[in-house]
Amino acid sequence: MDERIAPHIDELTMALGNISKEEIREELEKLLRYRVPLDEAKRILRSKYSSASSNSVKVKELSPGLNGIEISGRIIDIIEKTVSIQGEQKTIFSGTLGDGTGICSFTCWDDMSLKPGDAIRIKNAYTRLWNNRPELYFGKRSTLTYLKDEELPGIEEMSHSTLKKLGDIVPADVLASSVVLIVEMYHREIMLKGEEVTVVEGVIADETAKLPFTSWVPLGKFDIGNYVRFEGAAVRIFRGLPSINFNDATSLKEVASTDNLPFTMESVRRSVSPVAIEKVLEKEGMFDVTVKGNIISVRSGSGLIQRCPVCNRVTQKSSCRSHGEVDCLMDMRIKAILDDGTGAVHLMLNRELSEAVYGKSMDDAEKMTQGSISGDVVLEDMKKVLTGKYLGARGNSSKNEFGVSLVARSVWTPEDDIQERIDILLERMGEGCDN
Repeated sequence: MDERIAPHIDELTMALGNISKEEIREELEKLLRYRVPLDEAKRILRSKYSSASSNSVKVKELSPGLNGIEISGRIIDIIEKTVSIQGEQKTIFSGTLGDGTGICSFTCWDDMSLKPGDAIRIKNAYTRLWNNRPELYFGKRSTLTYLKDEELPGIEEMSHSTLKKLGDIVPADVLASSVVLIVEMYHREIMLKGEEVTVVEGVIADETAKLPFTSWVPLGKFDIGNYVRFEGAAVRIFRGLPSINFNDATSLKEVASTDNLPFTMESVRRSVSPVAIEKVLEKEGMFDVTVKGNIISVRSGSGLIQRCPVCNRVTQKSSCRSHGEVDCLMDMRIKAILDDGTGAVHLMLNRELSEAVYGKSMDDAEKMTQGSISGDVVLEDMKKVLTGKYLGARGNSSKNEFGVSLVARSVWTPEDDIQERIDILLERMGEGCDN
């Protein structure tokens, strides 16, 4: 053992308590071999092993990057896999775990003799982003306790009978059940494994949210306007946005009585009420959300751009990063920061919406560039025209490492009562003074 790190191993062993000195030494040496600075390596190990930092969470609360968490749940299914890790074959165990608030996927790095139906409490687990969703990880470094069977709902109840509102479905969910209204539906032909198949796509809604759906099985008598109870549908995540997938394992039933349902076709079709941007920032993604705010910045990349005719990516100097030199297509867009006082989102507008908001067409913009020696003439003009403008926008939001973006499907100038907005602002200022 490197004597230089011996004091640090002793320090970590004392701090982490139930983790063996040998295990800490192996992990610390591994990180140092990868040239992780010593202090950072110690921080990583403290975060990874610290049982003291265990926080009890529910499945619905899982998000990427959690460490040292405690979670209780029932194993719904589990399979053994052989994977290659750094060139070595390793057996791992993957499956799903539920607790009544949701069902998540997990990976167990070691054989812990788990089987479907086991009710367990796991200490010192962690999460990572996998297939666009937070996945639970644990292994021999975790502490596993078997719970009494009655402490958790049964598999059937969790898989099929626990109904959720669409607004409560989170990225950690792998299965969902709900009562919804079909508000959009259409058929699409796609190629799957060399064969043309028909899938049904559309939008479902309740009083809390709308979500897109795809059905890989015929929907028979169901059509737009039907109320449907589905159980055991798969939840897919793309850019933080859930979508519902019906398959052979999904149960679909028509809702016989809708008298007590708090939503109708009229209510869900009505323009979505604006939500505070701070609420949008709390979610990994939202489908068909409306916000209002002021443009506080028009970002670089706005104005005239060129796109690859093959993949539609924005090109640089007539070169696409996927297709090389191409005959580019001219386009126009706006990338702006929209702020409502509670938070800010990146607002993305396509050509049609940009022309409407900017008040100038792409042809007008091209003429501006022809008469100017500056390549940023359109961008600078957009800043003058748009900065401070009050806008409403409706579209889908998604979160990444750069923040939350909203790709607008429609945008407009709200006809809000100015006095009402002033009163709200003064009220907020008063609250701030009180604090």
